[in-house]
Amino acid sequence: MPRPSYRALLRLPGVPGLYVLSFFARIPHAMSGLVLTLHVVGPLHRGYAQAGIATAAATVGMAVGGPWRGRLVDRYGLRRAILPSVLVESVVWICAPRLGFEALVVAAFVGGLFLVPVFPVTRQSLSVLVPVKLRQAAYALDSAGTEATFMLAPVVAVLVCTRFSTSVALVALGVATAVAGLGLIWANPPTRSVGAENTVESDAQAWRPGTELIVVLLAALAASVVLVGTDLALVATLNDAGRTADVGWMVAVWACGSLVGALVYGRMGRSPSPLVLVAVLSAVTVPVAFVHGPVALAVLVFVAGLPCAPTLSTINARLVTIVPEARRGEVIGWAGTVQTVANAMGAPVVGVAVDLVGPAAGFLLAAALGVLVVVSGWVALRLRARSRPAVPDRTVDDDPDGAGEGPVRAKDAQAGFSSPVQ
Repeated sequence: MPRPSYRALLRLPGVPGLYVLSFFARIPHAMSGLVLTLHVVGPLHRGYAQAGIATAAATVGMAVGGPWRGRLVDRYGLRRAILPSVLVESVVWICAPRLGFEALVVAAFVGGLFLVPVFPVTRQSLSVLVPVKLRQAAYALDSAGTEATFMLAPVVAVLVCTRFSTSVALVALGVATAVAGLGLIWANPPTRSVGAENTVESDAQAWRPGTELIVVLLAALAASVVLVGTDLALVATLNDAGRTADVGWMVAVWACGSLVGALVYGRMGRSPSPLVLVAVLSAVTVPVAFVHGPVALAVLVFVAGLPCAPTLSTINARLVTIVPEARRGEVIGWAGTVQTVANAMGAPVVGVAVDLVGPAAGFLLAAALGVLVVVSGWVALRLRARSRPAVPDRTVDDDPDGAGEGPVRAKDAQAGFSSPVQ
């Protein structure tokens, strides 16, 4: 089978514009946590524990609101669904500098609840704009863009906060959120295939979540735990070595590894199972626990970053393959919720290991948790395969352009994710 081509991908109508728009629209979200933290410990004169409460409130809001916002996009279309989010979230950030700590916590929750769904909308739209055979490249490039966003956003956040003030940064977040949301409304990227409404609705009514979806969500949870655990353990390692100043560039090296991994992975002809990639992600994290010295650490951190974006892009590509169009927004929202919850729970669990044993234990525990979820998912698939009757050969997800390798059949989508994402 020919390898996916980025050139062919970027020639598709609407795709280049979607990438550019989503890159800039994601920056306010990527800045928000850091700006909120700096505002709480700065002008509000609170500690980092209180800053953690404020960011946790925003995180809880995102976890609760993700599936709900996705369901609104599925039901009412992009423009009607996200206009309230644009209004509410921009007002929250613009008013935030005038709020005390307690009111800011409530506002952060509301802002998270109404977060403009740039990430899920981009992935949902790619599933419509891109034929099946190019989706691996499409989601890999999307993951690379996400890495670039999260490399740029902290620099912009710190620059605005230090050159001006955190109050200016919060207002800038509100303005940027409004501009990003209005840009999405203006562009109105498609979230449904043209002329497929009746078929899509009937597929959605007949579809029920099954073992495959649960396993993909488990893979998303495991990947998030490994990533947040690695992040925390890396910071602890550098702090213990008296090299706190190296945290910024070391995290950037990790992100560069992920970006490179995404670009290489997008050109591969076949996609492994999400569980296989989570296992690889866990395995390459283990050596980081045993290395000493900044150069060796940077090399292994770069290697540990290589499977990060490929793992997440495979999870996103698999989700849109096994879920009907009319339910994709909601299910992508649930995937985001699972990852958000994993981040919120994984950090303190790994943190306990770091406090009790040391930074190396953080890397090892994160990897062990990833492997545990992989084994659980594999067992679930094997048990289902033994108990399942023969699956009828019906189409789950056809190539929208007719440019792919043909439809993905139900029996392929349910065969333990061993078939390629074409």
